[in-house]
Amino acid sequence: MKKISVLGSTGSIGTQTLDVVAKHSDHFQIEGLAAGTNTSLLLEQVRKFRPRKISVANRELAEQIKTEIPAGTEVFYGEQGLIEIAAGTDAEMVVTAVVGSLGLPSTLAAIEAGKTIGLANKETLVTAGHIVTALARQKGVKLLPIDSEHSAIFQCLNGENRQDMASLTLTASGGSFRDRTRDELKQVTVEDALKHPNWSMGAKITIDSATMVNKGLEVIEAHWLFGLPYEQIKVLLHPESIIHSFVEFQDTSIIAQLGNPDMRVPIQYALTYPERWESPSERLSLAQVGRLNFAEMDFERFPCLRMAYECGKMGGTATTAFNAANEVAVARFLRREISFLQIEDIIERVLDQHHNISEPELAEIEDCDKRTRDAATRLS
Repeated sequence: MKKISVLGSTGSIGTQTLDVVAKHSDHFQIEGLAAGTNTSLLLEQVRKFRPRKISVANRELAEQIKTEIPAGTEVFYGEQGLIEIAAGTDAEMVVTAVVGSLGLPSTLAAIEAGKTIGLANKETLVTAGHIVTALARQKGVKLLPIDSEHSAIFQCLNGENRQDMASLTLTASGGSFRDRTRDELKQVTVEDALKHPNWSMGAKITIDSATMVNKGLEVIEAHWLFGLPYEQIKVLLHPESIIHSFVEFQDTSIIAQLGNPDMRVPIQYALTYPERWESPSERLSLAQVGRLNFAEMDFERFPCLRMAYECGKMGGTATTAFNAANEVAVARFLRREISFLQIEDIIERVLDQHHNISEPELAEIEDCDKRTRDAATRLS
């Protein structure tokens, strides 16, 4: 039995992770679950998987659910609760599926404790990639990617010499507004933005997909996971999301990973690596698909992706500022305080004011994150 803790258990990746676990219940045991405010779903998960420890967003929620928790399950809350679920159980593997930079301290704690990381929280590497990867190397900890694109690259590199890579290409669906012009984006609503054509994801990631911030975060994450300079990391529009990403080697050979859009496949691969088990996902029929389409990325149409590359090449706290500004702007859009196009405007204005620190310590990253959020909150 592989023992697992899940951070962000009530979100899209968290629930699909538990779906995979339930289908292979004789192989996995859930040690810990951390959620935010969705206590009704968390309580269902607790009754089904019987974890030893759980965590919620704050003390009030912890007090509310204590009487409904089965004997033998401890309740924690807040950032320390996340850290307890990440590092304070007998779990061998921690799936980090919380959204945003909130996942950084708990991921670092899990690495420090020697846990294998199933990485679905891309902001952890975007915010502090140099710290996270250095600690993982020091502790001998595997970072197993769960994002479909990074899982694809990881699979393409199985048995290959990474020094033979010429480039890697992340594919992008284009999100909810891939067929709309810049002018048409002026009037789009929150409801419009949340209609992703291919994937079932949480609200924040769906909005990030529409702005192409999500792909920018993935570019930065790929830089840290696979050790390539940004000049060798490409993005290609691929509306069908069948080719999840691919690698080109020095001899011009290309290896790609294909499959129907279903996050349970990369989740299961991370949980079972290096083995491949039967999956509930529908098998891909290329004959049925018939045709795959591709287009070059337009950085004028998707300026957030351009900004992500610029911040990645700059390094230091620039990527922290990019991520923090986006998190605030997306939250404000979802609250209907700003328009869709104001998301990119706020990010750009925050970055224009940013004073970069090239090799930041963790405290400097946290300070940058806070200052950036304050600035992004004030802008209109």
